Amino acid sequence: MIVSSIRRFIASESAGGIVLALAALVALIVSNSPLGPGYRALLGWRLGDGSFALDLPLLLWVNDLWMAVFFVVVGLEIKRELLAGELASPRRALLPAAAALGGMIVPGLIYAAINHADRIALRGWAIPTATDIAFALGILMLLGSRVPASLKVFLTAVAIIDDLGAIVIIALVYTRELAPPMLAGAAVAALALLALNRCRVRRLAPYLLVGAVLWGFVLGSGVHATVAGVVLAMAIPLADGRGGSPPADACGGSPLHTLARALQPWVAFGVLPVFAFVNAGVELRGVTPAVLAQGVPLGIALGLIAGKVTGVCGATWLMVRFAGASLPAHASRRQFVGVGVLCGIGFTMSLFIGGLAFDGQDARYGVELRLGVLGGSLVSALLGCAILWRAAKGHALGAPKGYARNSSGSIPTAPK
Repeated sequence: MIVSSIRRFIASESAGGIVLALAALVALIVSNSPLGPGYRALLGWRLGDGSFALDLPLLLWVNDLWMAVFFVVVGLEIKRELLAGELASPRRALLPAAAALGGMIVPGLIYAAINHADRIALRGWAIPTATDIAFALGILMLLGSRVPASLKVFLTAVAIIDDLGAIVIIALVYTRELAPPMLAGAAVAALALLALNRCRVRRLAPYLLVGAVLWGFVLGSGVHATVAGVVLAMAIPLADGRGGSPPADACGGSPLHTLARALQPWVAFGVLPVFAFVNAGVELRGVTPAVLAQGVPLGIALGLIAGKVTGVCGATWLMVRFAGASLPAHASRRQFVGVGVLCGIGFTMSLFIGGLAFDGQDARYGVELRLGVLGGSLVSALLGCAILWRAAKGHALGAPKGYARNSSGSIPTAPK
């Protein structure tokens, strides 16, 4: 019975978010206990003695290597949705695309307005623009039938577009000084991946081998190594080799689906929890209201809590008012606002972007980064849950015109 319960938990869609939250909680407890010095020493532990090029602290191995695997999964999901999912139709992609864009612009502006006088702090303007899909969707799954399936689909689409925006920001904004020879090697590896795709190679081994070479070149090129994961994912074929790309809900035989299915549990229960453990630890001793009111934590927290919901709901209102878009089917406006608030859970991606923004800067920026992200994400999660919980007791609006339910009665479909 215990084994079957564990299997059911692992198979549940909320399990990843729960494990991620527990890993962050453990990091906070350990970093504020007598084990704190050992925890910080562990993050700086090197795998070598400085005699080889990839001799990096454990923290950087996790952020550069482990997170590259996470970005492979993100890239696979982006490609699937763009080619055969909710984002394949321009009409259906319009609303989540606008919501995601608004949810990135407004938080960034709020942060920049608060930190405009601090040149170093201003580097973190992109921190509150991110949404943590694992946490946000995990909460929606825990709420179960209290949230219409259409809103779960909408949040997934917004988070995927949000991830795409984060990838672009990382590549363009947080690129260090470029190393032309390594960059040339990365370009050759990327072309090799493209050639494999064009030659209709369906075995995953050649892609993964070239992808590992690509990662090594990108790591030394000045571009963040996680970009290699996205490039690899975009090269993996969605077609199953039997005559084209299958629909999103029936692509079980494609190389893309095979790789995504193999990596998902490792990412959900390995990569992301380890990332949370090594990045979420912050010593709370000496943290006062004055520290929380500093520009970095205040800008991040307000960007996540107020900026996200304002940007998401504001852009959605514009699309409904002037572009003829419709809200997700069978969702009330209050429920939609609740999902907009949940978009303020930045956690994983916010911490990741913040680490890039403040790399090599004074340690206080790292502390303020963690305080802002953890505080803003926690408030967004609690507030979003409260709104959705209360909204479930009210009378949900009927499905807007132009939407219908599929044969299962759960997922909204585009008009026929």
